[in-house]
Amino acid sequence: MSARPTPEDETRAPHRLYGYRDGATPCSAAGWAADAKQAIAEAHSEGRLPILVGGTGLYLRTLLDGIAPVPPIDPTVRAEVRALPVERSYEALRSEDAEAAARLRPSDTTRVARALEVVRSTGRPLALWQEEKVGGIAGDVQLAPLILLPPREWLYERCDRRFTEMMSEEGVAEVRRLAARRLDPDLPVMRAIGVREIAAFHSGTLSYDETLEAGRTATRQYAKRQYTWFSRQPPAEWPRLHEPLVCGRLADALALLG
Repeated sequence: MSARPTPEDETRAPHRLYGYRDGATPCSAAGWAADAKQAIAEAHSEGRLPILVGGTGLYLRTLLDGIAPVPPIDPTVRAEVRALPVERSYEALRSEDAEAAARLRPSDTTRVARALEVVRSTGRPLALWQEEKVGGIAGDVQLAPLILLPPREWLYERCDRRFTEMMSEEGVAEVRRLAARRLDPDLPVMRAIGVREIAAFHSGTLSYDETLEAGRTATRQYAKRQYTWFSRQPPAEWPRLHEPLVCGRLADALALLG
C-alpha cells in the first residue's frame, strides 16, 4: 500500500528503505533515522549521491535535527496513559504540561499520549527534552533541500489516480493478506491509508464506489496536511517549487538547488 517504486524504477536507480520491515514491527522516527543514516553512509561509500525523498516531516526532522534524549518510559506509566480515553489524556496534559496541550490538537491521540507519558515518567515536559536534541546529521552533510508545493488541483488528481491504482486486484490481495494475519489494528501498517477502506470492501461493508471515494478522500486529506506542514515548517530559506515536477522541469529544480 506504500506505492513503492516499481521494478523498472529500481533498475534506473537503487532505492533503499522500501519494504524492508515487517508490518508487525512498528517503526519509530528514531529507528527510521538510524536506518536512513546507514543507507546514506553506504551510498557515500559507493560514490553515489543519496537523494532523500519523503513526505513525513517528523521522520525527516528527526534525521536532520536529531531526537530528544528522552529516557525509556516507565512501562507502568505508559500502560496507564495508553489506557486513558483521549479526552481524559488531554485534560491531564492540560494540567501537567499546559504548553504541550496548547500545542497539540485534543484529537491527536498519539502525540497527546506521548507528551503525557514523558512528563509523568521523567518529571520534565517534552519541550525541555526537545531542546537537547542529539544525533542529527544536518551539520555533517552538504544539504541541498527543495520543497515541492505543486498546484493543489494537480496534486489531488494524482492522489485520486493513486488510490484507483491501489484498488487493483494486487492492492486488494495485499490487504487480504494483512487481514489474514490478524495483526493489532492499532499498528501503523493497519492504519495506513487504504487498508481500512479496502478491508471494508473485502468484507462487504463498503461497495467498490464507496471504497474508492473513502480512500480518495483520506489520501487527499493526508496530502493536504503534508502540504501545510511543508509550506510552514521547513526553514524559510529552503527553496520552494510551485510547479509540477515532471521530467521536463527537472532542470529547473536543479537550478533552484544551485
